[in-house]
Amino acid sequence: MATVPIVPTVDAVTADWLGQALDRPGVTEVRTEAIGTGQMSQSYRATFREGDGPPETVVVKLAATDPTSRATGVGMGAYHREVAFYRNLAARIGGPVPVCHLAAYDEAEGWFTLVLQDIYAAHQGDQVAGCSVDEARIALLGLARVHAPVLGDLALGMSDWLNLPSPLTQALLTQLLPAFLERYGDRIAPEHADVCRRFVPSCDGWAQDSRPPLGLVHGDYRPDNLLFAGDGTCAVVDWQTVTWGSTMLDAAYFLGGALRVEDRRAHEEALVRVYHDELLALGVEGFTWEACWQEYRRQTFHNLVMVIAASMVVQRTDRGDEMFMATLERSAQQILDLDALALLPEPDAGRPAALRPEAEDEGRHAPGPEALWNESWYFDAVSDAGDLGLYVRLGRLPNQDTCLYTACVTGPGRPSIMLVDASAPLPDAGDDTQAIAVEGLRAQQHCVEPLQRFRVTLEGTASAHADASAPLRGEAGEPVQVALDLTWETDGVPYAWRQSTRYEIPCRVTGSVRVGDEEIAFAGPGQRDHSWSARDWWATDWMWSALHMEDGTRTHAVGVPQIPGHGVGYVQRDGELREIEAVTATQDVAGDGLIAAARIVSGPDELGLDIEPLAFGALRLEAPDGRVSLFPRAMCRVRADDGRTGLGWVEWNRVQRPDADG
Repeated sequence: MATVPIVPTVDAVTADWLGQALDRPGVTEVRTEAIGTGQMSQSYRATFREGDGPPETVVVKLAATDPTSRATGVGMGAYHREVAFYRNLAARIGGPVPVCHLAAYDEAEGWFTLVLQDIYAAHQGDQVAGCSVDEARIALLGLARVHAPVLGDLALGMSDWLNLPSPLTQALLTQLLPAFLERYGDRIAPEHADVCRRFVPSCDGWAQDSRPPLGLVHGDYRPDNLLFAGDGTCAVVDWQTVTWGSTMLDAAYFLGGALRVEDRRAHEEALVRVYHDELLALGVEGFTWEACWQEYRRQTFHNLVMVIAASMVVQRTDRGDEMFMATLERSAQQILDLDALALLPEPDAGRPAALRPEAEDEGRHAPGPEALWNESWYFDAVSDAGDLGLYVRLGRLPNQDTCLYTACVTGPGRPSIMLVDASAPLPDAGDDTQAIAVEGLRAQQHCVEPLQRFRVTLEGTASAHADASAPLRGEAGEPVQVALDLTWETDGVPYAWRQSTRYEIPCRVTGSVRVGDEEIAFAGPGQRDHSWSARDWWATDWMWSALHMEDGTRTHAVGVPQIPGHGVGYVQRDGELREIEAVTATQDVAGDGLIAAARIVSGPDELGLDIEPLAFGALRLEAPDGRVSLFPRAMCRVRADDGRTGLGWVEWNRVQRPDADG
């Protein structure tokens, strides 16, 4: 694909070029015709023959020739998103997504080229005319089939191309709204203009209030971007607004903008149930109808974002005006009918309050259908004196009938004591202690009091590594007996992620540790977390940290090196928690794969932390398909830019790629 030249205009779609794009050198007799009415890009049907064969067709999609619209496509990241979607994800979803033959992008010049399967026998929807109830049902079934394969996939949700910063901010809409209302004047009903005026001051708070399960969001799921076939299915095109967030945004956006008001009022709830039922039929677990309907109501405002912004930044056309006004009328009335304004945050409230886990989430969850669906309990600690560190992790893989159990005891001047069983028996689903009892490993963990106290016990034969990097190379160590009997007691505010089904709790840890004949009374700060979702450890690099400062401040930050502006976590002290919005993590990797030094900067307060690894509990994980990730997990000392110091654990996931170092 990379060797096929990008074509800026349809005149360059020749037989030779199309033959290269399709890897079919015998292509002849190409002719093109415009299809669709896109404003940031243009699509064409290319009809061709290969030799004496019958006529065939593909769709060629190109950047807008209008400089203003093309600049908008580049500036908003629309072209980058769509090309990345077809390169990275289209084949995984399949079904409603057309097959892609070519996806190429020249960001410097602003041109892109897609060559896609032509759904020739299908008819395109029409946003202005709206769709029928039957078409809406087909569209929502197709939407569930787009969402289900990747719903809650944390690794995918951290992909850089799904986390491009959105330019459609409250500040932008505040600037555009007066001109928008002036331009369209009496074409907008007064009560609908009032809906816009109420929403825009709350836009940022609404946009930032993401609630799991999160997933792939098309972002412009409307009839114009759907091709309805005669077999009761539809194909989904135009992935220029794809992102990661609440999938109910797509459902609310579609029904609010595509159905005439009277049809929506009569069939809305039944159609949303069609979507929800299809998700369940496709194996999605844990997404209740009540949560689905509440999120549907909260996400009804996306039509306002798109109408106000798009109408004012793309080339104006008569058909565009008709579409924007029809969409605004329908969606603003939807918001009023569902009393969705009551769900908005207060004007200028900014980021909503951090989410808290529920007590019942401490237990086990019904697994999803994915082979790598995983439920993990992780516990770590560092002694008050900074001379001993440890962690334990139980990872259930119910669809593989096994679990991954890892434990580590280490410290400055000590060997890395590692107990790793990658094929431990899966504890019985009804056993609240999740007991494992096999040769060389006896372990239990028990939630004594939900969200307050957890006890972990362990006895087994571990491997002692004088060279802390040896586990990264899969080398064996010297056998040593270890035992733990420790309690993690909550010492701060439990924090639930917005991005995935996961929570983190800062703790105080006490109990006993035995290594060989050495008995150690243990006390110090620690962290525990619990997550459940499909989890591909070998897909994306990351940095995870849980640090405990001398003044009582607790920090938890997760960053992805490829996305410096993306972050998850908190800074908390004395019961007050501020949610992190961005994380930049850098590290110096030594020749043996361990981390020599690192730095973490988190926002919005620009808290800068220098990380000094003191000891390691490194881990090498191999996927069933042979992929490898290295985890130079480290017990660390931390120093803030303001001089405060602390202790904790930092984990780096370094996916091993053929073109990567280390």
